[in-house]
Amino acid sequence: MANDKPTLILGIETTCDETAAAVVERQSDGAGLILSNIVRSQTDEHVPFGGVVPEIAARAHVDALDGIIATAMKQAGTGFAELSGVAAAAGPGLIGGVIVGLTTAKAIAMVHDTPLIAVNHLEAHALTPRLTCALAFPYCLFLASGGHTQIVAVLGVGNYVRLGTTLDDAMGEAFDKVAKMLGLPYPGGPEVERAAAGGDPQRFSFPRPMLGRDDANFSLSGLKTAVRNEASRLTPLAPRDVSDLCAGFQAAVLESTADRLRVGLKLFQQRFGAPRALVAAGGVAANQAIRSALQSVAASAETTLIIPPPALCTDNGAMIAWAGAERLAAGMTDTMEAAPRARWLLDAGSTAPAEFANTRARF
Repeated sequence: MANDKPTLILGIETTCDETAAAVVERQSDGAGLILSNIVRSQTDEHVPFGGVVPEIAARAHVDALDGIIATAMKQAGTGFAELSGVAAAAGPGLIGGVIVGLTTAKAIAMVHDTPLIAVNHLEAHALTPRLTCALAFPYCLFLASGGHTQIVAVLGVGNYVRLGTTLDDAMGEAFDKVAKMLGLPYPGGPEVERAAAGGDPQRFSFPRPMLGRDDANFSLSGLKTAVRNEASRLTPLAPRDVSDLCAGFQAAVLESTADRLRVGLKLFQQRFGAPRALVAAGGVAANQAIRSALQSVAASAETTLIIPPPALCTDNGAMIAWAGAERLAAGMTDTMEAAPRARWLLDAGSTAPAEFANTRARF
C-alpha cells in the first residue's frame, strides 16, 4: 500500500565520475523539495586520460563520499535518525563505483535501522521531472547520456517500456569520441557543441543514421566513422576544419534524433495514448542545439517539452533520493542482499501489459 506520509530520503550517486549525495523530501501531496544536493565532479582526475578510468573513479568515490554525505546532511539540517530511507544507485554503471555507493547506503541503513532503496540510475533520470514539476504519468522520456540513448514510455513508478534504444554508441559517447579524434579537450560533448557553433554544417555530407525507419532505434557508429574518415583525409586539421566537422556531425545527430523521436512519439501514441509530455534527461540534454531540436519535435507532436534544470539532467544525488522517495511511497524497498549491477535494464521487471512484452524483449 502506498505511503502518503512525508518522507525524507538520503540519496547517493556513484555510478560514474560524479560523487554525489542529496537529501530530498517527498511531501504528503506528492510534491518534492530538495533540501541539499552536493556533487563532486572527478573531471580533473580523468582529463589526462581523455576519459573516465574506472579504477581511478572508484578510489575517488571512496575518498570523497563520506564527506559529501556529511555535507549534504548538514546543509539539509537533518540527522540520520530523521531519515525515512536511504537510497543508492545500484546500477547500471562502473561496478567499482556502484559498489562504493551501495555499500555505504547499506551501512547507514543498517546502523540506523532505516529502509534501503536500491535505485536503478536510469529510473532516477526517468522520474526527475516529477520532482521538478509534479508531472503526471504517462509521459515519453528521451534519455541521452554518455552511456545511454533510449526512448522510454514512463507509465508509472517501476513501470517502463523501451520504445527505442541505440544499437551501438550512446549519444554522449559519440560526442566524446568525435571530440577525441579531433583533438578537443575532455569532456568532449561541450567542446563539440562550442566548436560547432562557429562551423559550417553544410560543408560535409554526413549520413543520417536510421532516418525513415519504422522502429525508434538509434545508431551512431557509422556517423562517427564518417567523421573520422573526413578528418583523416584533411589531416593536418586547421581550426576551420575542426569547427566544420563538429558542425556537420552535430547537424546529423540533430536530424537523426528528431526523426527517431517522431517515430517514438508515434509508437507511444499508438500504444498508450497521448503522452502528457516529452521529457529529456541525461547530460546530452544540456546541449542547446539538441534542446532546440527537441522543442521543434514536441511542438509538431502537440505535446509539452520538459527538461529539468541542467544540474538535475547530469548525474546527481537528488534524482536518486527522489526515485527512492517515489519507490518508498509505493511500498518498494530492498534488503541488504540487494546487488550492485554493471548492467540493469530499466524495463526489467516492468508491470506493463502483457501485449507489450515482446516489444520490451526486442531491446
